Amino acid sequence: MSHCFSNRNQRKLCSDTSTGDKCIFRVKFSSKMSYGNQTQTLNITAEQQYVGLLKRVVFSMLIGMPCCLFLFINGIMLFTLRSKTVFRETCRYILLYNLLFADTVMLGLSQLLYILSVSRIFPVYPVCGVLIMLTSLTNEISPLTLVVMCLERYVAVCYPLRHATIITIRNTAVAIIVVWAFSSLNVLIRVLLLLKFPFEELPSLQMTDVCSDIAMFLGPMSDIYDKAYTGFVFLSAGVAVTCSYVGVMVAARSASTDKASAHKARNTVLLHLMQLGLSLLSTMHASIIISLSTTLQRLLIVRIKSILYVFIYILPRCLSSLIYGLRDQTIRPVLMYYLCCRLPKFQ
Repeated sequence: MSHCFSNRNQRKLCSDTSTGDKCIFRVKFSSKMSYGNQTQTLNITAEQQYVGLLKRVVFSMLIGMPCCLFLFINGIMLFTLRSKTVFRETCRYILLYNLLFADTVMLGLSQLLYILSVSRIFPVYPVCGVLIMLTSLTNEISPLTLVVMCLERYVAVCYPLRHATIITIRNTAVAIIVVWAFSSLNVLIRVLLLLKFPFEELPSLQMTDVCSDIAMFLGPMSDIYDKAYTGFVFLSAGVAVTCSYVGVMVAARSASTDKASAHKARNTVLLHLMQLGLSLLSTMHASIIISLSTTLQRLLIVRIKSILYVFIYILPRCLSSLIYGLRDQTIRPVLMYYLCCRLPKFQ
């Protein structure tokens, strides 16, 4: 509109003067300058879009490649734990299989959600809800299984003569069922809270933002329940693992305890305590992002979410394979045999 108004003024000025040719030249030159500025603006915008897309692709590859690598390692580890009878009939290896299974499913689902968010694919609310609830279920399995594994190490060191009667395959199966039932109950309560949201009042079930756990906080009760449940799990699991560690430390100083076994169990419980801390941080992921979103810009929030995704989602799910795959003398040769494509020298 301003460009047309400028041209009209220039034409009026030309008609009032005797130097018409010079005015025509000025109008043409002004039009060319305006076209050149618009083209330059379009070029800058396209260049910025290209740089932004390139950054997004590189950043996504740096995050996605470690996840895919540990998905492969976890898959080999799961196959390893089902390949030998000793792994299938030893309680701590059964617990490890349950932990690795939940971690692997969690890694796969979180990577799928990350790809959807990077690709700017917005699913409908029911699809997003199913993905988030499955992710939440497997996310809750890990800390609870770690607690059971720490208690198993505590019994093995502090009550070695009663370990075989307390930690049986039947009791281990019951503990795993309780862990899955407790986590499923948590997911069921979240689904019931979601059903109270008036979805019929929405113009469409199509989401307008990325699918995430924050997007499923559709009411104040969901946020309150999530904070209460996270606090309860954080406190209960932290107390249980800390007490197990203290018990193993006290037993390690006792003269009647096998020093080597107690020392190894102490290190294992300490590593589980670190895993538990990182895993429980993932349950606080939504609360952290919501708190930061009130003060920081959206682009910075996206970067922080990606960094937190690596350190509190991917890293804790990779430690189990590293802890047992490298430290356990029974698992390590079998795992290396399968990782190295069954080469004879690793058999």
